[in-house]
Amino acid sequence: MTTIDPMILAKANSWLSSNIDEKSKKEIKALLDSPDKTELIDSFYRDLEFGTGGLRGLMGVGSNRMNVYTVAMATQGLANYLLKCFPGEDIKVAITHDCRINNTLFASTTANVFTANGIKVKYFRQMRPTPMLSFAIRHFGCKSGVMVTASHNPKEYNGYKAYWDDGGQVVAPHDKNIIDEVLKITSMDDVNWNKNDELIEYIEEDFDEIYMELVKKLSLSKNEIQAQKNMPIVFSPIHGASGVMVPAALKAFGFENVHIVKEQEQPDGTFPTVIYPNPEEAEALTMAIELGKKTGAELVLACDPDGDRYAACVPDGKGGYDLLNGNQTGALLTYYLLSKWKELGKLDGNQFMVNTIVTTELIDEICKGFGVTCYSVLTGFKNIAEIIRNLEGKNQFIAGGEESYGYLVGDFVRDKDGVSACAMVSEIVAYYKTQGKSIQNVLAEIYTQFGFYKESLISVTKKGKDGAEQIQNLMTGFRTNRPKEMNGIKVVKVVDVKESKVYDTANGTESTLKMDKSNVIQFYLEDGSKISARPSGTEPKIKYYFSVNEPLPNREAYKAVEASLEGKIEGLKKFFS
Repeated sequence: MTTIDPMILAKANSWLSSNIDEKSKKEIKALLDSPDKTELIDSFYRDLEFGTGGLRGLMGVGSNRMNVYTVAMATQGLANYLLKCFPGEDIKVAITHDCRINNTLFASTTANVFTANGIKVKYFRQMRPTPMLSFAIRHFGCKSGVMVTASHNPKEYNGYKAYWDDGGQVVAPHDKNIIDEVLKITSMDDVNWNKNDELIEYIEEDFDEIYMELVKKLSLSKNEIQAQKNMPIVFSPIHGASGVMVPAALKAFGFENVHIVKEQEQPDGTFPTVIYPNPEEAEALTMAIELGKKTGAELVLACDPDGDRYAACVPDGKGGYDLLNGNQTGALLTYYLLSKWKELGKLDGNQFMVNTIVTTELIDEICKGFGVTCYSVLTGFKNIAEIIRNLEGKNQFIAGGEESYGYLVGDFVRDKDGVSACAMVSEIVAYYKTQGKSIQNVLAEIYTQFGFYKESLISVTKKGKDGAEQIQNLMTGFRTNRPKEMNGIKVVKVVDVKESKVYDTANGTESTLKMDKSNVIQFYLEDGSKISARPSGTEPKIKYYFSVNEPLPNREAYKAVEASLEGKIEGLKKFFS
């Protein structure tokens, strides 16, 4: 029989005796009566953490679950912080949501708590993608914003992303300060539930046109698009919130032959046609690729449920499609944008780009080749947005992205934008098609010029309380017993972002890392390989990122070098397994 911590029982009984709805009380009683206490423990062993990006977790009853009560308590903490930061000011927040189960319930709960605290709410009439929430904050002069979404997590999850007045997700010092305020809300009784509907103003569909005009201005190759306007493109929103805006963006750019995956067009939080609504997973793109084959599509696109991430597939020349990874599309976007900016005479030394420390260093090499500064930041698009904010009015942001299929072109949005990214990738395909080049040809050109980089990722899921402890133990092990070699290759440098240390193992020296702390450790090998280990901030996972590279002496050596790099990655994966 499972021994239950008395604190867990006390918390469950506290919820049971509080003023919650009867349905939730019945669910708690069922957990208490069940012979298997695993679900009870996982539901109440802690409070659902309001992390630096907000909330995310399984839906259900309990302090460690997404429900109206944990959402309301988090919102009360955020409201309290806004009132402290902007005393006497007219405070507005923007709110929207995607397609997930309970999203309208959680979004309206959020709006109600804000209005109960005298804060005005700009509420999207219809669900819209995350980038539009980011843009709305800036457009309407809001102090904050909330996007109710669990991004690409499975259907059982939901979440709550908090934004600041620049349209980016909250960063220091606000992130930690908001967490402190949320921690002060220890019960439902601390929440002001007296909503004021008069403080809610709805954002209507005319706002779509304002956003779309700015997306349209990103286009750099209008003549090439006109020449390829009938190029077949397939798009799937994977049952999410991008089903209106991505087709609109493709049309605004000038593409006229767009095919939507009908089975996945309508919003549906159960995601009935996929196992996992993540465009990084090939399985989620099965229907889109099948439609691509039927229509002869030159490009197959998909977005995750909240429309901030995107995926792109291109014909492989054998009747199928290659799913480009986030590093490949990031490199293509970087190369294309810088090439066009140079061609248009727009590069004058004041431009910059941004990527993250687990994203391919090929992007850094491309930027160096064009004489453009590329900043490397911690994982999370909020860190890219922070660089944009800090350099606003001083230098010009071109684009930035991360390996997890997130990219942003232009600075009117301050989060990754799958809508504009889909339009821009379509433009890239059209541009090079007019030159008789496939995307594989372009990648080969990039690799020949800047080096052949290949990346891969392992995600290991560890669920529940025990899983969280296992992940912590893995990271502790990397720090206390740093490997001297991996797959027979010497480790020459270790970067521990959490401890702010750089260990030069080749020379036996140690230095301080000038970067915000984060639970990441990176190993640099003698052959130029880099491996990064990082627990996910939004899922019960630990992620291992592998990056290997070699020079590509000429195009003819492509297959041989690719095989060599694949062999290196497989050897490194075996080491970590």
